[in-house]
Amino acid sequence: MALLALAISAFGIGTTEFVMMGLLPNVADDLGTSVPTAGYLVSAYALGVVIGAPLLTALGSRIPRKRMLVGLMAVFTVGNLASALAPTFGLLVAGRLLAGLPHGAFFGVGAVVAARLVREGRQARAVATMFLGLTVANIVGVPAATLLGQQLGWRATFLVVAGIGLAAMAALARLVPPLPAEERTGLGSELRALGDRQVLLGLLTTVFGFAGIFAVYSYLASMLTEVTGFAAGSVPLVLALFGIGMTLGALAAGPLTDRALRPTLYGSLGALALVLAAFPLAARAGWTALVAVVLIGAVGFLTTTPLQMLVMNKAQQAPTLAAASNQSAFNLANAGGAWVGGLALSAGWGWTSPALVGAVLAALGLAVAVTAGLLDRGAGDTSRIVARGGEAETAAEPAAESGAAPAAELPAGGRRG
Repeated sequence: MALLALAISAFGIGTTEFVMMGLLPNVADDLGTSVPTAGYLVSAYALGVVIGAPLLTALGSRIPRKRMLVGLMAVFTVGNLASALAPTFGLLVAGRLLAGLPHGAFFGVGAVVAARLVREGRQARAVATMFLGLTVANIVGVPAATLLGQQLGWRATFLVVAGIGLAAMAALARLVPPLPAEERTGLGSELRALGDRQVLLGLLTTVFGFAGIFAVYSYLASMLTEVTGFAAGSVPLVLALFGIGMTLGALAAGPLTDRALRPTLYGSLGALALVLAAFPLAARAGWTALVAVVLIGAVGFLTTTPLQMLVMNKAQQAPTLAAASNQSAFNLANAGGAWVGGLALSAGWGWTSPALVGAVLAALGLAVAVTAGLLDRGAGDTSRIVARGGEAETAAEPAAESGAAPAAELPAGGRRG
């Protein structure tokens, strides 16, 4: 039930993150601006995530985790309410920035909490369950919120999302058990842990790998209408297939990551590069295009859980900060992938050229991941954090050589159930 509360929160966050893309024309018409200018509302949210992830995580490092989660959702709710009531475009940008600030910190804290709620060997499945809320948002939340905004006005969409935020706060307060804040040695120590080579390589893998997805996703609607020949009215339903693929990927990611972390990461990035490279051919026919859309969502989201668990495990003194910073990396990938895909279109390489650019980016992500794995094996780093008698200590983890995910950090004085 605690994981359900986290998933509800993720559903609200995912809905507000992606719904703006479908409401840009409505907002532009209502506030008297152009669609390209209204696009800054997407950038404002992403900027909020990048800024807020490390900042709020560091500021809240000594706050009990349950209280921190509720507080972050409160900021999220206020940001969406401010967006709904914003009288000018400038204040709407500010509201979007505020709504994005708690995004990364929430998923960072939530990932550590989810891993603590389950027994050893199921941490990745718990983290993947939380992320299911994000994938369901793309199947149900975003299309429904977009339709609501088109029928009743974009302000109604953000009022409903603010209501989801209130419901998430209530669920977190009711269902998540009290968890103490970890013992901290100061912000300097956390930043040093975040500077670990393996953590930095993990974040770099996220940036390249996920940029490959967003190089395609940002222009998928145009590719489906211009190349495949789908009618504009059918695009939302086709994009929902992408969300279904994401959900399938999230369901598979947990068990696979618990069994073999690095092989799951390698396989998902390799599969992503292949599917993206094949997309220009698949886009020529309707049914192959639909299959490709599902596969891109599935193999793309299959990367998220192993990436999140990897940085959490390697940043042993700062798993929350590392997990939150990984969310910043995801949003950098969002912006960077869309930018690089746009460059390919502007260069006149054709409507499907972003897919080929995305394949190259995914391959670069795979190269970084494999390099990190080789360096990790060469260094003989097979440690993990365990809790015995209330003290955290380093212990050998033989399974790490085969790619199995190490255990997540336990709360001080905590024991496995």
